[in-house]
Amino acid sequence: MTRRLLLTRGRGLALLVCAVLCVMRLSAAGPGARTEAAAAGGPVGWLHASGSTLLDARDRPHTIRAVSWFGMETPSCAPHGLWQISLDDGLARIASFGFNTVRLPFSNQCLAAGATEGVDAATNPDLQGLTPLELMDAVVARAQAHGLSVLLDRHRPGSDAQSELWATAAYPESRWIEDWTMLAERYADTPAVVGVDLHNEPHGAACWGCGDPARDWAAAATRAGNAVLAVNPRLLVVVEGVERQADGQGTWWGGSLADVADHPVTLDVPGRVVYSPHDYPASIYPQPYFSDPAYPANLEPLWSARWGYLQEQGIAPVLLGEFGTTLRTASDRAWLSTLVAYLDRTGASFAYWSFNPNSGDTGGLVADDWVTPQSDKLAALAPLLGPGRPVDPAPRPTASPTPVLSPTPTPAPAPSVTPTGRPAGPAGPAGLSARWTPRESWAVGYVADVEVRASGGGRSGWTLRVEDPAATAVTNAWGMSCAVAGGVITCTGQDWAAAVPAGGSVRVGLQVQTEGVAPGSPRLTVS
Repeated sequence: MTRRLLLTRGRGLALLVCAVLCVMRLSAAGPGARTEAAAAGGPVGWLHASGSTLLDARDRPHTIRAVSWFGMETPSCAPHGLWQISLDDGLARIASFGFNTVRLPFSNQCLAAGATEGVDAATNPDLQGLTPLELMDAVVARAQAHGLSVLLDRHRPGSDAQSELWATAAYPESRWIEDWTMLAERYADTPAVVGVDLHNEPHGAACWGCGDPARDWAAAATRAGNAVLAVNPRLLVVVEGVERQADGQGTWWGGSLADVADHPVTLDVPGRVVYSPHDYPASIYPQPYFSDPAYPANLEPLWSARWGYLQEQGIAPVLLGEFGTTLRTASDRAWLSTLVAYLDRTGASFAYWSFNPNSGDTGGLVADDWVTPQSDKLAALAPLLGPGRPVDPAPRPTASPTPVLSPTPTPAPAPSVTPTGRPAGPAGPAGLSARWTPRESWAVGYVADVEVRASGGGRSGWTLRVEDPAATAVTNAWGMSCAVAGGVITCTGQDWAAAVPAGGSVRVGLQVQTEGVAPGSPRLTVS
């Protein structure tokens, strides 16, 4: 997301008022609806499209449920928050919320940079000294370990600001395409990288199908998409919309794909194009349709005309590439609930903006501590999130309860952080051992990470026992299922952490409610 100026015109609004639909209907699923089987943690491999349905490597319907974790497009050239949480912490929380993909914004400037900033040495010791490109490698590898796919997003050319067009004087089209083909080759054998979002939010002078090679975004996306597929024909090519339609209507930056009907992007490899609009609520910009008497029932026909028709008519998959809100107003709440219902009905993929709490316009899915889940947002998104994973995990206790829609959330008590891991517990069968790392603690609870390692042969299942006489409940866990009885926390590996590879490890974590002091080095038994 970037700061945006909108160009909406009244003519478009008049067309919308005459077509009002009920937005909360629970009708039967249309083309591309969410029919994928539940289960299966772990990246799904290369994806491809059949009509408007995405299919995985085994031709099973798949929905991309992504969240953006930004920072690699900024001067720090690193995902934000790594000054406070570990990379594994963030990815584990994203997976636990029910997402299956991370949308990773970056800038071309960062790809060539020699160093990153804002990565705490104590919290992320293994990320020290990496170049931004090497850090991207680490994000991809760790995401895969947490059962997440990655969608690379060229968010900006330089790290200072967004650009209207895909090319600038400092970063011409040749550089844009060279960097994309470099990344396509770098991850050619990494199916966790499922796609490339070619350019974030074309706007201003950008047009769709106008024929001007300097401004025609559809033509540029075709050139770049074919160059990427020449290197790796298995990638999805994500093409965002433009701000201004051919009929003169203005929308959000990257917001409209209405002109795809006359000028589709046709690539050399079929089944690879995914169209990706962006949409935001009135708190971002007060578009006229937000004040129409029909609101929010006027939203579905608007979305359908601008981009939803591609999904609904089986033309091509749609991935709503950005949407987000602070949920502080009734208008925003109505917008989000209507949008969630529309995405759920049509089966479109999506990428929520953002995981980060430091997005000034929207906030994030965690509080400013980068740990506490924003349960109101997760509850609103619950119909879209994956089965079998927590979608409304219990937040950390606060000094006074936080109203769900309070404009100034009550901060959690200052955490006590112990960045270094505790010694591994005694080795169990097949050389299994566990290492306990306290992360935060407060008056009635704590968060800890656990690394389970197999020094001998691999294990298809494991059980961890943690002695903590003061523990009363496990309120959240990622990578395992936990229960408390008789002063012992018993956890079994699940999803992406169910199996431990030979000579390798899995990193999991838990949030515990306690009547005592958080244990610094509890007795661990793993079997």
